Amino acid sequence: MARFFREQDIDEFRECFYLNAGSGVIKSLDELSLIMRSLGMSPTIAELKKYLKDKSGKMTFADFLDTLHTHNQVEKVPDEILDAFKAGDLQNKGMIPAKDLKHILGKWGEKLSPREG
Repeated sequence: MARFFREQDIDEFRECFYLNAGSGVIKSLDELSLIMRSLGMSPTIAELKKYLKDKSGKMTFADFLDTLHTHNQVEKVPDEILDAFKAGDLQNKGMIPAKDLKHILGKWGEKLSPREG
């Protein structure tokens, strides 16, 4: 699995894995969910159950890397973000006016403070 990730990413994954998998093995959905979400992923409960079931209920770090690779094939976050920006680029110039972005960010999700806005 190392061929699918950069060395610095694997180091980050390893640190998060061993920090949160107390015995060095993931044994519960809560552990798997916490680790994946800590790494910025958004797996569904059904996906988490499948990943753990596919590894017979226990997941080593090597198994976890395999799971991350599988999940990254499903969850295309960079593509989703790019598509969202393209949807806001009504003139197809490759950019979104700052006032439009501020409006979107201010109306959706968490509110921005005056300093952030």
